[in-house]
Amino acid sequence: MSPLDISLADLIARLDEELPEADELARISEARLRAQTLSDLGDQLIDHYVSKAKQTGASWTEIGDAIGVSKQAAQQRHAPSAFEGFTHLNRHSIVLAQEAARTYKHDSIGTEHLLLGLLGEPRGLAYEVLVARTESEQRVRDAITEVMPAAGPKALRGHIPFREESKDAIGQARRASADLGHDWVGTEHTLLGLIRVEESPAARILRNLGFTSDELHESVKAEIARRRAEHDEQ
Repeated sequence: MSPLDISLADLIARLDEELPEADELARISEARLRAQTLSDLGDQLIDHYVSKAKQTGASWTEIGDAIGVSKQAAQQRHAPSAFEGFTHLNRHSIVLAQEAARTYKHDSIGTEHLLLGLLGEPRGLAYEVLVARTESEQRVRDAITEVMPAAGPKALRGHIPFREESKDAIGQARRASADLGHDWVGTEHTLLGLIRVEESPAARILRNLGFTSDELHESVKAEIARRRAEHDEQ
C-alpha cells in the first residue's frame, strides 16, 4: 500500500483528463515532465528530514544509513544549496518554474519562469499580492505568456540551469528577506527579488501590471503584518 494519498491510477486519470485531445506520444512527453517534477519534490522531502535530523544531532553516517548511501554520498547530496532557508512553498515555486521551462522546451530558467512558478503556488503570499492587485490570476498569466520565448525544439532531460538574471533575482530575494528582518525566504521575497532585477522580463511584466518596487515592498510588509495579527487572535 502506498504511504501517499495518491496512486498511479490518480496520476493517469488526471493527465488524461487534462489532455483529452493529445495522442499517446504527446502523453508520454507530458508524463516524463510530471515524473521529473515528482522526483524534484521527492528530493525536497528527503532534504527536509535530513535538515531535521541534523538539528537533532544525527551524524552523516547515521543519515547515510537511513538513506541507503555512504556517509560521503549523503554529505555531497545534502550540501547547503542555493535555496537554503527557502520555505517549502517557495521551494515548490522553484520546482514549478523548472517544470515551466521544461514544458516550454527552454534550455534555461528565466525570471519569467520564476514568476510563473509563484503564480502556480496559490498558498504563497506572493500569489495573494499578485492577484489582489491585478484582480485576476489569468491577467498575470496572460502577461507572462506574452513575453515567453518561443518553444525550443526539444525538452531537456535532468537539470535545467538558471539564467544569470534568475540567479540575481534569487540573491535579491535573500536581501529582501534580510531587509525585512526575516529569517526565512518565502514566495513574497522571491517576488520582491524579481522586481529588483529591473531589466529582467519578470520586472517588466510586473511594472506593466502596475507594480513598483517600493509599493510591492509595502504590500508585502502589510500582508505579513495582517497574517501575524490574525494568528495572534487565534
